[in-house]
Amino acid sequence: MLLDHLGAGRGTTTTASAVVPVPRPVPDTAAVRPGVSRPTAARRWAGRYAAALVAVEVAAAALTSVAVLVARWPELTARSPLVWAACVLPLTWPVLLRGAGAHDERVFGTGSEEYRRVARAGFLLLALASLVSYVGHLELSRALVLVGIPALTAVTLLVRLGARWQLRRLRTLGRCTKRVVVVGRGGAVAELTTRLRRERAAGLEVVAACVTPDSRARVTDALGVPVGGLDDVAATAARLGADTVAVTSASETAAEYLRRLSWQLEGTGVELLVAPGLIEVAGPRLHIRPFEGLPLLSVEQPRFEGWQRVVKGGLDRVVAALAIVLLAPVLLAIAAAVKLTSPGPLLYRQERIGVNGRSFTMYKFRSMVVDADRQVDALRTQNMSDGLLFKMRSDPRVTPVGRLLRRLSLDELPQLLNVLGGTMSLVGPRPPLPSEVARYEPPVHRRLLVKPGLTGLWQVSGRSDLPWEEAVRLDLRYVENWSLAMDLLILVRTARAVLSRSGAY
Repeated sequence: MLLDHLGAGRGTTTTASAVVPVPRPVPDTAAVRPGVSRPTAARRWAGRYAAALVAVEVAAAALTSVAVLVARWPELTARSPLVWAACVLPLTWPVLLRGAGAHDERVFGTGSEEYRRVARAGFLLLALASLVSYVGHLELSRALVLVGIPALTAVTLLVRLGARWQLRRLRTLGRCTKRVVVVGRGGAVAELTTRLRRERAAGLEVVAACVTPDSRARVTDALGVPVGGLDDVAATAARLGADTVAVTSASETAAEYLRRLSWQLEGTGVELLVAPGLIEVAGPRLHIRPFEGLPLLSVEQPRFEGWQRVVKGGLDRVVAALAIVLLAPVLLAIAAAVKLTSPGPLLYRQERIGVNGRSFTMYKFRSMVVDADRQVDALRTQNMSDGLLFKMRSDPRVTPVGRLLRRLSLDELPQLLNVLGGTMSLVGPRPPLPSEVARYEPPVHRRLLVKPGLTGLWQVSGRSDLPWEEAVRLDLRYVENWSLAMDLLILVRTARAVLSRSGAY
């Protein structure tokens, strides 16, 4: 694969279940001084990653130039402005991407922010071509301005999407990661470390912790990594070859301490991250606002209405209507298979709870025997769920055709009717049962602030394999940080989740 070589030389060996660190030479701490930056493993893989992206982007720009020239070949001369523009395009495109920050190591694999920077470069290229054409009175082809540049931007976005998937895969194998020292109080350090280890695709590998004296023994036993004091951060990072220091929010890591720590790390090339302590709040809702020289973190309230919600509702209905028309042959074939292979109704109707606690009837292709609901109590002892859901990996109530439909998530297709009727959305939290909602803890009720979805963040992150707490956390993350861009990413990831069939049973 394009990026498989990026993790080569990494100091780890991988197995199917874990990443086992291999002992590495201890760096000379005397060589790490303020004003002297040293190369790190993170910088090395990031350099190779960026070089691979530039090579693909230059090739894409060159192909775009060739396509435009071929389209206008009969009209071209050696002095044609279009010929010169086509020659310059492969050089200009990576420069604009770099200027827009799309080659910044901090955005690699981040998703929406990386895509926004690529789109920004596309708009800059379009504006530059239009300006040059207007000011220089040049007759640049519409094929270049109206087709070539937008197509080049779209291809680059697809390349970045594929590269991100590949990078996340490598990171789950322990490659292309940053070595992190976590700093703060014992409890906060343990919590952040647990989350970083769970979200391995984030690419942050905890190699040490620096905590308050009363927490050292407990953190050492819990995390199994070297533990130092709050005054040992720079030395610990240098000794272990860390790329990043992540500071949790606590009184010991307040303004004065952070200032001194940033001075100690200055010039070493070690990145300083600060966890704001705001769980599941991210993206556009967080802003730094200066007040008379005092920078404060501004957290905007989540928005559950407005023009974006109107756009989302309109797109939901349009896409659902088109999907029903295009998938009509598939829907008819599934309907025939369900009806001919087991007695009972074609569709399964069930009461679910939607936005603001309103109930509605959800539709699915029937994948179980007719009296499946009445058999739940008898099977309760075999429930695999650790929360409010009932889940069985080999449920005897599922019909043979139903098992295939569930594996491919085809039993969910009639919910397009719910989307068309406005009771559901294409993307949103899982629609809960009334009995589940009755047992919700107060924070979990926030799932009902938006329409439930045909797919959602938890579905593309493991589906039925996820524990209840993790499924709730993902749904709340979606509610708190919803955007149209997030919906689009979830829809793209849904296709991959369905094809992999992970967690579907």
